[in-house]
Order: sequence, then C-alpha cells, then structure tokens
Amino acid sequence: MNGQSDRTTLRIAVAQLNPTVGDVAGNLAKARAARADAAAQGADLLLLTELFISGYPPEDLVLKPAFLKACQLAVETLAEDTADGGPGVVVGFPRQGEAGRHNSVAVLDGGRILVYRDKLDLPNYGEFDEKRVFAEGAMPGPVNFRGVRLGIPICEEIWNDLGVCETLAESGAEILLVPNGSPYYRGKVDVRHQVALKQVIETDLPLVFANQVGGQDELVFDGASFGLNADKTLAFQMSQFEETIALVTWKKDEDGDWRCDGGPMSKIPEREEADYRACVLGFRDYVNKNGFKNVVLGLSGGIDSAICAAIAVDALGEERVRCVMLPYRYTSEESLKDAAACARALGCRYDIVAIEAPVTGFMDALSDMFEGTEAGITEENLQSRARGTILMAISNKFGSMVVTTGNKSEMSVGYATLYGDMNGGFNPIKDLYKMQVYALSRWRNTTVPPGALGPSGEVIPQNIIDKAPSAELRPNQTDQDSLPPYPVLDDILECLVENEMGTEEIVARGHDEATVHRVEHLLYIAEYKRRQSAPGVKITKKNFGRDRRYPITNRFRDR
Repeated sequence: MNGQSDRTTLRIAVAQLNPTVGDVAGNLAKARAARADAAAQGADLLLLTELFISGYPPEDLVLKPAFLKACQLAVETLAEDTADGGPGVVVGFPRQGEAGRHNSVAVLDGGRILVYRDKLDLPNYGEFDEKRVFAEGAMPGPVNFRGVRLGIPICEEIWNDLGVCETLAESGAEILLVPNGSPYYRGKVDVRHQVALKQVIETDLPLVFANQVGGQDELVFDGASFGLNADKTLAFQMSQFEETIALVTWKKDEDGDWRCDGGPMSKIPEREEADYRACVLGFRDYVNKNGFKNVVLGLSGGIDSAICAAIAVDALGEERVRCVMLPYRYTSEESLKDAAACARALGCRYDIVAIEAPVTGFMDALSDMFEGTEAGITEENLQSRARGTILMAISNKFGSMVVTTGNKSEMSVGYATLYGDMNGGFNPIKDLYKMQVYALSRWRNTTVPPGALGPSGEVIPQNIIDKAPSAELRPNQTDQDSLPPYPVLDDILECLVENEMGTEEIVARGHDEATVHRVEHLLYIAEYKRRQSAPGVKITKKNFGRDRRYPITNRFRDR
C-alpha cells in the first residue's frame, strides 16, 4: 500500500547504548564501534538515540557554542565514515541552526550528511525542559534512504497530537523510526507501547522505537527498545537496562507494506526486578561516570542502609564498598549483630567507629548555652550529625563517595537530619517509599538480577526485614512513635505526591482526617530539607526535584 521503491529488504541495527553527557569524543567512539558492529551483522542502517552525540539530557551545556561545535564536528566525522559503503546512520545531536539551537537528528550515508531533521514538539514538563534551550523545528517530511522513505519523529513527537506522524504518513513515509531519550518510571514500558500503538493505528505504518540506556544524574534510561508492525503486532522487543545492538530485518510484503522478519523478543522484568535494576544502574553510572573509585555508607542495622549496601555491591562489587557502623549508647546489640551480618553476607568491608566521644564533645561544648533546657530533638540530631561528619571525613581522606540512605517516605515528611544522615553524594533509594524498600529487600534475598556483582542468597538478614524500624536516637524508639504506620503513611503520601489528590479525597479512602492534614503539613514544611538533599534515582512517575517543584515558602493547606 505504501511501498513504491524497488527495495524489498531493510536491515536496521537498533542501538540502545549508554552515552555520557558531555563526553563528545567518547560518544563518537561508541557510535563508531556500534556502526562496526552493525556492519558485521549486515545492517543497512544504524539507528542511534536522541541527542546521542551530546548525551541526554545535555541541559544548559547546549548554551555553550564550543559544545555545539564539538557535537557538529563529531557528526561530520561520523558522516565521513559512511563513505566506506557500510551502514548509514541516524544519530541525534544538538545543532546550531540559522534560527537557533535544535534538538536534531542527522541521516548519514555515502560519506556525507544527507539531511538534518529538527525536533518540532519540545517537551516542557516533569523532567523535561527543552523549550528553555531549544527552538522548534519545522513540520517534517520523509527522508529518502537508499530508496526507502523513512519518517523520523523524535521522541515527544509520537507522544502528543501535533500531527507529526500523520504528516509523515501523508507525505509518503514507509516506516517510522523514533530515536528516544525516554527515562524510566514504574510501568513505563507499557505506557510507551500504548503511545506507539496509537501512532501505528493512526498512520497504518510500522514503527521502530529506539531508546537510550544508562543513568544520568537522577534519571535512568532503561532501553527496552521495540518495534510494532502495521497490523499492531509486536515486531521485536529488546532487553531492559542493558546495552545492546539488535539487527531487525524488515521485508516488504506482496501488498508493498514493510513487516518485521526477524528480531529479538526479550522478556521485560516484573515490577520489583525493574525497580531494583533501575536503582543499580542509576547508582553505578552516577559513581562511575563521575569518577569515584569506591563508596562508603553508614550501616545501621536498619532496612534502608541494608538495601543501599546491597545495591552498592550489586552495582560496583564488594571491593568498592565500605560499610561503617557508627554506634552510640542507644544502638542495640541487635542492630550491631544485624549490620555485621549484612556486611558479611555482602562480602564488603565493615568498620566500627563509635560516636560516644564526639557526641559527648558536642554536648560539653554546648553545656553552658543549653543549661536549664530539656534534652530532646537537638541532642538526637547531634548523634546524626556526628555520624555524618565522620562519614564525610572518611570520604575526604580516602576519596570515597558517601551514599545517603533515606527513603521517600522519610524525605517526604522530613524524618531526616540536615548535615547528618542526609550527608552524601547520591541516594539509590530516594524515590522508593518505605514499603517499596521492604518489597525490594525481600525480592533481592531470593533473586540475583542480571549484571549484579553481588552474591546470591540472603544478603539482607531476615531480622532486619522483620523488626520494627527505628532511628535509635533515644531508648526504645521506633519510627511509629512519631509517624503513622508506614502502610498508612505511604498511601497518604502517594495520594498527595504522585496523584496531587485533595485531602477530602484521601480521607474518603478511609484515612483519619487529622492524620491526613498532619502528613500534608509535614510534606510542605520539609521542602527546604529536600532542596538540600543528595540526588537519587527516579523510580516513580513524580520524584522530588525534577518532577515536583514546590515552593519552600508556602502557607497553602488543603482544609
């Protein structure tokens, strides 16, 4: 129906790779290696992802003319490679055009740049801020590549209804190739499939969705590239959280339509595995791309630090992880045993640094000023800040990045100490609610995820999972002394944060009205703490920072 060229076969190498933002030379080398791989597989065309040459998202780097020139030169160099008669290339990069900066792709073949294609639909929500740094491109037409008319909508252009795919179809496109920088959140693969399916239905064209993989600050790109035939069937499915290049063969049928005739059918992980692997990948790339040789974290004997230790070992290997127990007079024997057992199960280094002396020193220094006052949260926070100071000293001395270990439930309500347990360079569980931490801990004790460097078996002692959570800052303390039970708290927080629900709606779900209003209040007043927290892996649809931008000074309450 759509085919008018004589060509009957098109072999596309879909590359879901892990570029590094700003490493133009490294990304070019990765593109060249991918093209050599594609050539060895007999590909006609290599499809790379959105803004591959710069790494995605480059944010304000694109405001630097020198950076744009470096990206342009890299694309021209890659174009020269195609003079060898091997695969052509579709590659994304930031381009300085006559009308401004563009989020662009270049189609390369025969030793030259055949055409530029500038992104029209620039996303400006959640983690995306492209209208701030890029200018809109023009409505596109198809690109003629070796006799096949390719429609190349860029990422967001298949998510909205600006008519880009429809225009491409009406202009004679035969196949839609979509380079993406689509970050992970829970359930995102199904969302992408539905978005792509809508475009296939509306255009009656097959579609190839190529997605980046790897961590970039808070964002994790999970790959999971796929294709759909024009009849809405799944043409191929690539793996999630793994760099790979897959050869996908498309053949023209007797009606002149293109259909996939060979490609991978990888299984997409279930919810707990996907979340855990996102945490591992995001953590690994943050540490490695920023040049840290190893990490250190405070191992308290609690669930949060235990799963962070497991993620760190799975990401980096036991030899690059140091755990430190920092006991005080309120630290229980149970916690000492649990922390030691966790470190032993993971095989990582374990040190004990008691904080009695530094805390006493702080107390003595402040004794005159504090005379006549009752001990309380201030003294409890001194314990946390002593621990934070010691971990930062270890970091400074040995060059280890401090891993901070607070979960999303705690970060939501401010159950954390500035310059204490919030000290650190990165937090792998920042976007996991407490009950999700428990679920992932139980899952990890039964499964070693692909690519993990940690051991099999129970790596988080069962007693850590079973016992009541406690900060152990005073005798017999538990979290539930000052917070609702975590199943209740997490549900209220998901309503407030993820779903922006009103308090009346939340109460109607069966929650106590006073508790709902108290949690809402705690959520708002903790904003100043979150602004000073370490970055962490985005797992939910709305994480703190990129997705949820609330004012610190804020008197609104939903009464």
